[in-house]
Amino acid sequence: MTPYGLRVERSGARGTVARVVLARPDVRNAFNAELIAALTDTFGSLADEPPSRLRAVVLAGDGPVFCAGADIGWQRAARSLSLEDNEADAGRLHDMLLAVDRCPVPVVARVHGAALGGGMGLCAAADLVLAVAGTRFGFTETKLGILPAVIAPFVLARIGEGQARAVIPPGERFDADRAMSMGLVHVVVPDEAALDARLDAAIAEILSAGPTAARAAKALIRDLRGRPADAAREQVVSVAARQRVSPEGQEGLSAFLEKRAPIWPDDRE
Repeated sequence: MTPYGLRVERSGARGTVARVVLARPDVRNAFNAELIAALTDTFGSLADEPPSRLRAVVLAGDGPVFCAGADIGWQRAARSLSLEDNEADAGRLHDMLLAVDRCPVPVVARVHGAALGGGMGLCAAADLVLAVAGTRFGFTETKLGILPAVIAPFVLARIGEGQARAVIPPGERFDADRAMSMGLVHVVVPDEAALDARLDAAIAEILSAGPTAARAAKALIRDLRGRPADAAREQVVSVAARQRVSPEGQEGLSAFLEKRAPIWPDDRE
C-alpha cells in the first residue's frame, strides 16, 4: 500500500537506498495529520530493516518546494481542538520527527525551494542537509502567534541555543547561506542539477562505509547527547572494541593493511 502523501522508491545495489518523497506538491508538501502518520509509519518500517536491506535514506519533496510547514486546512481544524486534542496532535508530530532522528542509517535531506516551520524540523532531524542556493528557510510559527515548540529539541541539538535565539523568536526567513552558517544546512549548491550530483556523491560515500559501522556511528552520536564524561567513556570504549572485533571491522582493517577496497560481509551475498 502506498503511504498517504508519500512516494517511496528504492535504488542502489539490491535497493539498499530508500528515497522517501513528500508527494503533496499542490499544497507545497505541507503537513497534515495523515502525512505525519505516513512518515512515522514509513520511517518505523525502515528502522526494522537490517543492514543488508537498508544503507541510506534520502528525504525529498515533489514540486517547487521541499516542505512549507503545516497545511492550512489542518491549521484551520486545529482552532477547534481542545487543549488535550492539541497536545495529542503535537505529540504525533514529535513522534514523527523522532522516527526520522532515530532512523538507524544516515538520512540525507534534499532541500529546494523552501523549508519552513515543520519542514525545518525535518532538516534538523536529518543527518546531512543539502540545499539549493535559492532555498528559503524560516521558523515562521511566531508570525502566526504560535511556537515551534515541538521541533525545538531537534533544532537546538543541531544549531545550539545562540543561533536559535537569534532566528526563532522573530520568525524571520533567511537564505541557504545563513542556514549553512548556523549549522542547519551542510552543503549549498547553485541549482537542482548540482543538488542531485552532490546527493549522488553523498550516497556513494555512505555506501562505501561499513554497513554496521555507519549505523553504530550514528547510534553512538545520538547516545552521547548530554552523557556525563564517565558514562561516555564506558560506552565509547565498549562500542569501539565490539566493532573492531566484528567481521566488518576485521575486514575493514585487513583491506586497509592490504591496500585494497573492503568487501563488506553483507556485500558478499
